[in-house]
Amino acid sequence: MKARKIIGWLLLLVGLIIIFYSLFTSYNIFTGKSLGPTVFKMPEKETVLPQKGKDQALEGQGEESKLSSSPFAAAREMEEMIGEQLKGMLPLDFIPKLLNLLSWSIMAGIMIFAGTQISSLGIRLIKK
Repeated sequence: MKARKIIGWLLLLVGLIIIFYSLFTSYNIFTGKSLGPTVFKMPEKETVLPQKGKDQALEGQGEESKLSSSPFAAAREMEEMIGEQLKGMLPLDFIPKLLNLLSWSIMAGIMIFAGTQISSLGIRLIKK
């Protein structure tokens, strides 16, 4: 009987420690005092070297052949322009930071739920 109460108090204490630890860590992460776990990372930007084959071949030909490849050049320019506009609107590391905070929130929620379950088991053992 006495061992059940001791185990119950121990489980209650462990559950409360888990809950308060996850809340304290979440507070520090969301206020910027500490860094959260890095689950998602932005890949390093790869530099694309220009293709020499098509560009050099087009230089030697007349204006007519340059116009025939202009849709590809226009599409490439549009991609570059859109990329520059997006960089101005959203910082480059915004989405990975958002996903890292979201993953920490889910993990903290699971830890709080687990602490609650452990504490409730301890309370049931204390009551018996």
